[in-house]
Amino acid sequence: MRLSFLLRPGWLALTLAVWVFAGACFALLAPWQFTRDSERDAQNDAVTTSVRTGPVPVTQILDRPNADNEWRRVTMTGRYLPEGQAVARLRTVQGEAASEVLTPFALESGQTVLVDRGYVRPVNGLKVPTLKPLPDGTVTLVAWVRTGENDNRDAIERDGHREVYAINSAVVGRASGLDIRPGYFQLTEGQPGVEEALPLPKLDAGPFFSYALQWIAFGAMALAGWLYFTVREARPGGALAEERTDGPKVKRKSVAEMLAEDEAAPTPR
Repeated sequence: MRLSFLLRPGWLALTLAVWVFAGACFALLAPWQFTRDSERDAQNDAVTTSVRTGPVPVTQILDRPNADNEWRRVTMTGRYLPEGQAVARLRTVQGEAASEVLTPFALESGQTVLVDRGYVRPVNGLKVPTLKPLPDGTVTLVAWVRTGENDNRDAIERDGHREVYAINSAVVGRASGLDIRPGYFQLTEGQPGVEEALPLPKLDAGPFFSYALQWIAFGAMALAGWLYFTVREARPGGALAEERTDGPKVKRKSVAEMLAEDEAAPTPR
């Protein structure tokens, strides 16, 4: 078996590409999909459990990050702080453009949290419509515990509304001068001050597990193909052979030999 072809630049580049692709499939892409599948299972379990057991007082979860209680339902009593209100722009709800209304809420315990009051459809695809008036005084809300988003860009003022690029309590607090607890709470339907209540996520397994298996299969196929062609080329008669023996050898004549033959040829009469 001959292995010198393995050191050719073209073959080295092919080998590198195949192994990098396979490594990405096994070490990055498949684990990423498995992680998303686990997150979807955890989300479905949290929503199902919360619906079955009912809401708990918000004081039971304030000592831990919202990420530890994602999709639990809580009750909380306090008052809205309209001066800190903002609108999350450039959102989509059920496949259509929307804006989500974010209002700080002062709990009776003294902490301030961010409440997502639902969504509104923008006028002409851009302008925030007139929002519902907020209830005065103390109200009790039922909401879903949610984890905040990571976009930290500052809020902007547009058409009389404070707008943010993501649901981030730190950004809303920075713009309004309020100390708002990390994370936020998404109102359920029929609550005081709610606009259009945001729909719950679909409780299905999703395609993530099958996607993970597909990435594993793609990586295995790439390695199997590379191994097949490597073995084929290593055997005699491979396409990358140093010398080809599949045809008659033709001896090429030099220019001097051709001129000498012309001079020796008889001159036609």
